[in-house]
Amino acid sequence: MAVTFGVLTAVRAPHPVAPLGAILRGLVQLAIISVILSGVITNPAWVSLALLVMFSVATITATRRIGWSRPHLGMVVLAMGAGVLVTLGIVFATGAIDFTARYALAIGGIVIGNSMSIATIGGRRLLESVDDRWDDVEGWLAIGATPRQSTLALAKQAIYSALIPTTDQTRTTGLVTLPGAFVGAIFGGVSPLEAGRFQIVVLAAIMAAGAITASMLVSALAPIAQRPAKLR
Repeated sequence: MAVTFGVLTAVRAPHPVAPLGAILRGLVQLAIISVILSGVITNPAWVSLALLVMFSVATITATRRIGWSRPHLGMVVLAMGAGVLVTLGIVFATGAIDFTARYALAIGGIVIGNSMSIATIGGRRLLESVDDRWDDVEGWLAIGATPRQSTLALAKQAIYSALIPTTDQTRTTGLVTLPGAFVGAIFGGVSPLEAGRFQIVVLAAIMAAGAITASMLVSALAPIAQRPAKLR
């Protein structure tokens, strides 16, 4: 925490205290959730409630990052909801992972968290690109293009940019990083082969949910007729 604050302060980055607050908040939240989950992790009803809380917090967080408004919240909820439900439906319906409360909580939380990050990146990338290239967008609008047509190229690039971190993480798994699901499964007593099978399903699920989330959210945001406000 001291290194983080020191580096950000030295380079005069905006909001240098924000990462410290995030770490402390994560500490408190993990302490609370660890106590709660120890008693409910095998109960389907409580696990469903936990996933609903995760999804609610994730959608609110992503919406704040792209500019809080009810329309934006609705777009984020629909995009992330579709991505998460379709992906988990495929994973459990095909038997790739057993449909138990424990696994639903584990993979559900991972997919929701990554979908939140992808929604944030995709939404912010689109709005920032439109703001940076507003003269081009306004030019298209002036010659009769629809708001969607005028931002089409920027929307496609935003979807691509949103998936870059997930794509790179997947491509370098085992070479650069050992993902948490893989390491956690091994520490839990699962064989490395089975842990690897579980991890590749998780990575594919993250990618699928991210693709759906980014595509739906950016497509919903893309028809922009007025210059977006600066994002914080």
